[in-house]
Amino acid sequence: MALYEHVFLARQDVSAQQVEALVEHYKGVLEANGGSVGRVESWGLKSLTYRINKNRKAHYTLMDINAPAAAVHEMERQMRINEDVLRYMTIAVEEHEDGPSAMMQKRDRDDRPRGGDRGDRGDRGPREGGFRDDRGPRGDREDRPRRPREDRV
Repeated sequence: MALYEHVFLARQDVSAQQVEALVEHYKGVLEANGGSVGRVESWGLKSLTYRINKNRKAHYTLMDINAPAAAVHEMERQMRINEDVLRYMTIAVEEHEDGPSAMMQKRDRDDRPRGGDRGDRGDRGPREGGFRDDRGPRGDREDRPRRPREDRV
């Protein structure tokens, strides 16, 4: 049998108990077709990057599956029919990870660089100096030659 990692997103207005019922239902589908489910992680209610069927949030759930391909196809077929499931993705893996997934690991905030993804700005602020530094000095307006405008003639 093949090993899979399966993630599905359930609608935001479904309760956590209903999501657990969905997991149990799909476990039953897999077991009826000769498969088994290992680790199940509920990642909780998270914001979506873009709206899906008028939903801005979704319940994320990860399942480690050990099942034949036919069992996975049957589970995915039933997920397509169920209107509580917004999206799903199944990936074949060589082996399942031990311990919590990357989403469940608590990240240490002290290891991250300060200032986000803008890079090092030194001791200047975001407005100080501006972006004209690499183009040289701007010069005074009096030093520039004036072009006559039609209304000044």
